[in-house]
Amino acid sequence: MAGFDEVSQSKPYKSMWRIKVKIIRMWKQYTAQGGETIEMVLVDSKGDKIHASVKKDLVEQFDPVLMEGFTKILINFAVTHACGSYRTTKHAYKIAFVSTTKVRPCEELPMNLTGFTPAKFLDVLDGSLNTDYLVDVIGQIVEYSHVEIVSVNGKDTEKITVELRNENDVRLTIVLWGKFAMNVSDAIQLRADHAVVCVLRFCKIKVWKEDRSVSNAYNVSDIAINPSMNEVQAFLALWFAFGNRGGQSSSNVSMISEKEDFFIHIPRKTISEVLESRQTERCIVMCTIASIESDMGWFYLSCKVCSKKVQTVPNDNDEGGFKYFCTKCKVYTPKMLP
Repeated sequence: MAGFDEVSQSKPYKSMWRIKVKIIRMWKQYTAQGGETIEMVLVDSKGDKIHASVKKDLVEQFDPVLMEGFTKILINFAVTHACGSYRTTKHAYKIAFVSTTKVRPCEELPMNLTGFTPAKFLDVLDGSLNTDYLVDVIGQIVEYSHVEIVSVNGKDTEKITVELRNENDVRLTIVLWGKFAMNVSDAIQLRADHAVVCVLRFCKIKVWKEDRSVSNAYNVSDIAINPSMNEVQAFLALWFAFGNRGGQSSSNVSMISEKEDFFIHIPRKTISEVLESRQTERCIVMCTIASIESDMGWFYLSCKVCSKKVQTVPNDNDEGGFKYFCTKCKVYTPKMLP
């Protein structure tokens, strides 16, 4: 990261900043005062996050070059104080694009750099978290209501109430509105026979008569069911390892599938225990891949950016040979991972 400023160092009274960041959340927002703006949450290679805004008269200029999930180099922008409710990061400041701001393409930051920082359920429930800040949450859905149609500001809106539990069986109520309610309801129905893990990003902590819950915050929030994330796999591993201690009733795991039941009841062994075993048995080994044997042909090369399989295409010259091409990113010789 030599030559780049760090997000944590950003502060006012200077505009010649140069940062390399991934856009982990992006949405358009309309207010009567500010019109339609572009709002973003950015994260750098160290995991530090900062909010960024593009005001209405610059939306047309920057909209074509800003995309969620992509890494960009930002040069020459203003830094202003962050304040008010619904704040997406703990950073004291936020970025404001100006007409002379430059957005450059660059090599992507790692795909697993998501900026996802789930809040602890107990911290939400005991009031120790500042409700001005939006939070991330991850948990298994154990109960949910039917979708209701309620009137909000004179407009009919869908609503669903969901109960999540963490790996320690602490429960947290989630209330979702509008498209979020419908999307989660549909996803639950499709996965009714499986463990349903819900990941909520940038959600609002609600307080009603000393009871605390979490709700989506307009277009800011992002919700996914069983997404392909390292954090989801880690959550499931923790839940299967610790979540069933204490003799919980079968109703609490009614959404656990037969496949996942296997991971609960089959014993876990270390590699050394497997090597010492002298009988045929079933077991689970959790380990880290130290290296990949590249001569056996049981894997394929994928694009490091989009994770899709790359294709081999012949060279255009007379020397023969071939080169790699990513059909999704439309680039030759992409950076690859086996």
